[in-house]
Amino acid sequence: MRIAILSPFYPYRGGIAQFSAMLYKELEKEHEVKAFSFSRLYPGFLFPGKTQLVEEGDDAIQIPSMRKLDSIGPFSYFQTAGEIKKFQPDVLVIAYWMSFFSPAYTFIAKQLKRKTRIIALLHNAFPHEPHFFDKPLAKRFFKQCSGFMLMSEKVETDLLSLRPDAQYCLNQHPIFDHFGERIEQEKAREQLDIDTNKTTLLFFGLIRDYKGLDLLIDAMSLLDDSYQLIIAGECYGDFKKYQQQIDASPAGTRIKTMNRYIDDNEVPILFSASDLLVTPYRSATQSGVIPIAYHFEVPVLATDVGGLKETIEKAGTGLVCLPQTESIAQGVQSLFQLGKERFIANIRNEKQLLSWEIFAGKLLDFAGQL
Repeated sequence: MRIAILSPFYPYRGGIAQFSAMLYKELEKEHEVKAFSFSRLYPGFLFPGKTQLVEEGDDAIQIPSMRKLDSIGPFSYFQTAGEIKKFQPDVLVIAYWMSFFSPAYTFIAKQLKRKTRIIALLHNAFPHEPHFFDKPLAKRFFKQCSGFMLMSEKVETDLLSLRPDAQYCLNQHPIFDHFGERIEQEKAREQLDIDTNKTTLLFFGLIRDYKGLDLLIDAMSLLDDSYQLIIAGECYGDFKKYQQQIDASPAGTRIKTMNRYIDDNEVPILFSASDLLVTPYRSATQSGVIPIAYHFEVPVLATDVGGLKETIEKAGTGLVCLPQTESIAQGVQSLFQLGKERFIANIRNEKQLLSWEIFAGKLLDFAGQL
């Protein structure tokens, strides 16, 4: 089968680019695959982080791609559609996560759909920080798609609210297993310059308001001195409010901050040092951070929002709490009272079901049915 993937790829960094790179590598084992990417993803004034691109010293999966699509350049829509047509794909997989890209995606899908099956890989149907135009723009794009690949029941509900007749395949987010292996926990904690004897919680990934980091910082003041917290990730916005909260907290000295983009080669150190990943989100669909925790066999405490509960509870890989300070603190205590070993055993079973081979196989089977 000839497959085209339209998505951010190297030199863009972040979860979407990583996901698409992993999918590309799995599909190319038995199929002819070509990656089409962006010449410009976000205009600089719309991007809240430091940089969209891989920097010197960063580890990243380098996928060769044709970088034609300018998200705000309509002429590039014609060029990108033309280049994909030249490839003559049987299937075009389009990575979708926010409505900002809908005009470009809608045009390209409309140009290709007569001879190519269009599958939207929905990381989100609607963005976590919504706007009034999200639903109408998404609806326009979804109308051009042959089918949809989903990774949570929350996205399923959102999709069907706009396109009740949608054909779709639902499969959980595969494991991000390209980071290497665990290292000795004591050694990892020494590298991070944290106490080697305390129970260590981890908040990992981009810091945005909806991710509830403030709730976790407050929850630390309800946990005794045997707990410490690592906050690792770049803040999209001003980190000052979180730092003020940490400085005012009685647990402030037990909170280590790494407010920056975390390179892939640092990920094994952070997860090896940690006993528990906490995702205190106020809203969510699925999480790309949880599959990293599974790879390193770290249990998860997740809030009952979006698709997080279905990911955690069914597999028994952690506990679920409410997006409230007291509930988060109680959830942490409950997990360790039960013993983290039982959750680690379930993670080892779950890892076998969340391979890229299985995910790619389901996508291909679904494409064959369209």
